[in-house]
Amino acid sequence: MNALVKASQTALAVKATAQVVEEKQYLTFNLGGEMFSLGILCIKEIIWYANLTEVPMMPACIRGVINLRGAVVPVMDLSNRFGKPSTPVIKSTCIVIVEVPTAVEGEHQNMGIVVDSVQAVLEIPTREIEPAPSFGSKIRSEFIEGIAKVAGKFVILLNVNRVLSMEEIGQMGQAAGGASAVLAA
Repeated sequence: MNALVKASQTALAVKATAQVVEEKQYLTFNLGGEMFSLGILCIKEIIWYANLTEVPMMPACIRGVINLRGAVVPVMDLSNRFGKPSTPVIKSTCIVIVEVPTAVEGEHQNMGIVVDSVQAVLEIPTREIEPAPSFGSKIRSEFIEGIAKVAGKFVILLNVNRVLSMEEIGQMGQAAGGASAVLAA
C-alpha cells in the first residue's frame, strides 16, 4: 500500500513539474509594427525613454548609454540591430533593461533595448511555440527562439543571448572604430 501511495505521489509530482515546465512567461512588446517577446527571467525593469547620452564610435545599433541608479547601461536600438531603420521616439517608447551574460563565466551585464511600446506579460505554453523558420523571416533566424500564436497574432520569441551578444556587439564596435580611423586618415 505504501509503495502504491509513493508511486501515486511521484506521478503527481512529475505531472506538476511537467505543467510548470509547459508554460513560460514572456514580456511582449511592439517594434516597428511587429510583436516580439523576451523571456521574463532576463528582464530587470522597464523605464520610459529619457536622458540618453550618445557615445562616439559605437556600433550603429547602440543608441547610447543611460545612468541607471549610478550604473552606466548601454542602450541598443533593437530595430537597428535587426537591420531596419532606427526606432523613432514616441510617447510610448520604453527602454527594457535586460540582464545578459558576458564572456566571463557567471557574470552578467545590464543592457537596455529601445521598444515602441510594452504590451503585457504572457504565459505561453511550450506546446504552442514553433521553432524558428529557416526562411522568410525579416530578422536573422539565430535571433529567434521560436514563434507562438497568441490571440490570433504571431509573437516572435527572441533569443536574448544571440540578439544581445556582447561579443558580436564588441566586434561591431571594433569594426566601426577601424572604419572611423581609416576615414580620419
